[in-house]
Amino acid sequence: MNYLPGTTQRTAGMFSGQSYRGGVLVIDDENAICKVVRMALEKDGYYVVEAEDGAQAIRILNEGEHPVIIDVIITDIRMPNINGIEAIKYFQREYPSLPLIVLTGFPDIDLATQLMKQGITDYLVKPVDRKKLHTAVADAIASRHLNWFS
Repeated sequence: MNYLPGTTQRTAGMFSGQSYRGGVLVIDDENAICKVVRMALEKDGYYVVEAEDGAQAIRILNEGEHPVIIDVIITDIRMPNINGIEAIKYFQREYPSLPLIVLTGFPDIDLATQLMKQGITDYLVKPVDRKKLHTAVADAIASRHLNWFS
């Protein structure tokens, strides 16, 4: 990933006049996965910020304007430093209104069930179909917006 300390990857589409559907933080230690997910979501009109692990994602959310522009978080589970489970606990505690989607290469029915009971919006398995990804993100953002009015 071309990530420089103290900077973030910004989406050009957000500033090109196309419609803005929402901001997505993608957390995955595999650069290729981040790139594919980012490209798919940018095509659909989302602003995308990338992080290579939970620690970097926490730093990104806690700096500047990022909590304001992030509408949903997509996270892998198995990552170095702060893994997905630890990151999810942090996000649910510190940013309870942000929907969380798990995107993992290691499907685990028991873990998926446990996470869904704990409030995860969706559990996707790599390689994810673009339509499934789009639907999961759109549904998560729609549910977040509905919660603003409840």
